[in-house]
Amino acid sequence: MTTIFILMVLILIFVKSPFGKGLIGESLVNLAIAFRLNKNEYQLFKNVTIPTKDGTTQIDHIIVSKYGIFVIETKNMKGWIFGDKNQKTWTQKIYKYTNKFQNPLHQNYKHVKTLESLLNINKDKIFSVITFVGDSTFKTEMPDNVTYTGGFINFINSKKVKLFSEQEIMNINSLIDTKRLSQKFKTNLKHVQNLKNIVPAF
Repeated sequence: MTTIFILMVLILIFVKSPFGKGLIGESLVNLAIAFRLNKNEYQLFKNVTIPTKDGTTQIDHIIVSKYGIFVIETKNMKGWIFGDKNQKTWTQKIYKYTNKFQNPLHQNYKHVKTLESLLNINKDKIFSVITFVGDSTFKTEMPDNVTYTGGFINFINSKKVKLFSEQEIMNINSLIDTKRLSQKFKTNLKHVQNLKNIVPAF
């Protein structure tokens, strides 16, 4: 019984931790992509760490298709969410608890700009997408690219104009594969250390 209790406590701590919440959120997004997007048309890259001038940037999900490149930032949060696309911080409220967090649109801005530079692609062909998972509710009007879990799929599917040829898609996929850092613990640790030195772009 003691071992089971300790294991349950450890699992609870993991689930409540920022790392655990992030991992669960990304897993839910992975499932939505796997079941609701055609693998023949949409290429998924997960947990992509790319070197930048001031260190590294880590992108939850990149989806490459002939309809554009979608850069997805996942937030696993609960409660009421208040925010505006131009605000530096948004607000999470759970009863009397209030938490300020960085505007995820601003957070994803660097990811988009990094890919824009890396791939030498016009910004109009790269789409920033924010998806919230967990028991959260938007209490202010959000842009179309800020969604709940399944909503980001609808946003992606709404893009129907062909922007890339098959050869261009192959070149993009190859560049991402070549330039991304290996998915190792050391890479993640280095990225966390680099975050301490990042100056917000807004």
